[in-house]
Amino acid sequence: MEHKIKTVAVYCSHTFGLYPEFMHDADLVGELIAKNGLNMVFGGGNVGLMGTVASAALKNGAHVTGISTKHVIALQEPVHKHIEVEIVDGVNERKQKMFELADAFIILPGGIGTLNEVTDILTMQQIGETSKPIFFLNTCRFWASFHNLIIDMLNNKFIETLDDYKVNICGTPNELMDAVLNYKNSK
Repeated sequence: MEHKIKTVAVYCSHTFGLYPEFMHDADLVGELIAKNGLNMVFGGGNVGLMGTVASAALKNGAHVTGISTKHVIALQEPVHKHIEVEIVDGVNERKQKMFELADAFIILPGGIGTLNEVTDILTMQQIGETSKPIFFLNTCRFWASFHNLIIDMLNNKFIETLDDYKVNICGTPNELMDAVLNYKNSK
């Protein structure tokens, strides 16, 4: 039976990053999520790229759910005022809840937290715990060095095959949304 993507988790930075293209693309991704009838799950903050993508999705009519922790909110992220945000005990519970709610994962530029989230999903794909796909938005070639690291791991025999992974690397928000909407996977 074919499984259609209905809800995407978006992982990205709680800052804006160096290039204005990061914010521009985050805004367009949020708009495209809404205009294509998808639901969105995110980290719950109203800051940086995280706030940008969520605000754009909400403004354009998407159902948006935030998942955060008291500790994270106290350190860096005001809760998005116009979105219901579920507060969980810790970061691992946050990641698990986002994983459970999502059919797929959109990865925008981000830092260590984003990297942690994406490597958790890649590990789950590798060991067969999930076949939920990942869609990287490679704005300003941000994810190119990560891609090269994966290829180095493969070439050095730390990864046996790339066949275990459901990864799509996209250059533009429109290309990313086309990949999400046209993704077919047997569940």
